[in-house]
Amino acid sequence: MRLKSPLRNHLWSTVVFLLVCLAGFGARQGIGTIYSSAKATELIEALSRAGLYLGSAIVTASVTTLALMLTLIGMLRRMDKDFDQQTYRNVDLIARLATASLMIALFVLLAFTLPVGEFDELPEDWFIRLYDALFAASVVMVGLNAATVTVLYRTLRGVLSKITPGDEV
Repeated sequence: MRLKSPLRNHLWSTVVFLLVCLAGFGARQGIGTIYSSAKATELIEALSRAGLYLGSAIVTASVTTLALMLTLIGMLRRMDKDFDQQTYRNVDLIARLATASLMIALFVLLAFTLPVGEFDELPEDWFIRLYDALFAASVVMVGLNAATVTVLYRTLRGVLSKITPGDEV
């Protein structure tokens, strides 16, 4: 039983992360091949309009999650129930995932503030590579956030099963 819970937590979060990445790859394939830097510049501008909101939301969610994990650790330490090491490992994993998505979101937000159309001296394929990198970073950022939510849900179920009277959880 002890080995089953960590594997299930990591399995579900890994599956959710991979599903989001697969959906992002499918979306990127649906956009098709980018042949010119002018087309890439247009796509970057379109991606940046949505990306600024997405990045801001991920930053807010990640910072809130990290703050709530600090609260959860304090609450777990004060309870009379004994929590196994796996609960604390899950909290650590949630903090790592939230921190990774926070850092990626900050870099994506910084990249989206660049005036992309103003760079005339750059090589032709630079804009194409920039678009691919920003799109991939956005997908990974969302995937990490989805994995964080999955581990958070499974951890909360474990905590609730310890503190809820009866067997119903």
